[in-house]
Amino acid sequence: MYQSFYTGALGAGTCMAKMGVMANNLANINNEGFKPKTVAFSDLLNYNLNDSEGAVTELMAGNGVRIQRTYANYNVGALVSTNSDCDYAILEDNAFFMVKDPATGAISYTRSGNFHRGKMEDGYYLTTANGKLVLDQNGEPMKADVIDVEKIREMMEEDYEPEEADEEEEEDEDAPRIGVYTFSNPSHLLSAGDNEYTAPAGMEPQLVENAKIMSSTLERSGTDMSKEMVRVIECQRAYSYALKMVTTADEIESTINSLRG
Repeated sequence: MYQSFYTGALGAGTCMAKMGVMANNLANINNEGFKPKTVAFSDLLNYNLNDSEGAVTELMAGNGVRIQRTYANYNVGALVSTNSDCDYAILEDNAFFMVKDPATGAISYTRSGNFHRGKMEDGYYLTTANGKLVLDQNGEPMKADVIDVEKIREMMEEDYEPEEADEEEEEDEDAPRIGVYTFSNPSHLLSAGDNEYTAPAGMEPQLVENAKIMSSTLERSGTDMSKEMVRVIECQRAYSYALKMVTTADEIESTINSLRG
């Protein structure tokens, strides 16, 4: 009976942990660039009741399940156009923006391109909503373009030739641009909150050359309401079955004790 108690209680606990993951997915349904997590379970030790170890029979008993890991799919999601030239969306799978905390120097990664112009002592820089600096392809803070009203006024007053201006403004390959990075195994990234991830020791970011980025666009949350609600219903039923197993084991134990008395 003690094994039944243990198996049922373990199953209820893992269901509660899974519900927590799904609740976090639903809470971030409107968070740009969010990638929902999925829980993977693994069986604990199984053994044979009436046969040798390793034999496959119909009389198998187990010790419940446990959460093996949680993982996220970092593929490109749905895109939405915005009116801000500071918004960017990555059109590459398993790729991230690199951001830096100016106070601590800590590096983290995100797929949310909802950036802003942040004013620093030496000019304007591209920052996240919580003030972290967006880094370029060289790992340096990315300066943000600011509209030069005086220059526009001079161009309107003088004879402006678009073709000549275009030739002067040809892109330089070495010019700073928003850096996009990837990892050999992005599933090992750790959640750091605020829709950001950190790389564990030994994981080095790799620059994505000629990464596809779309401006004035944001990547929507990857949470699918219908799928999450189906998983919630499944998890609730599994939780109720696990508790029923504990209740049944308790009733059997009570009956045995009453017969002994």
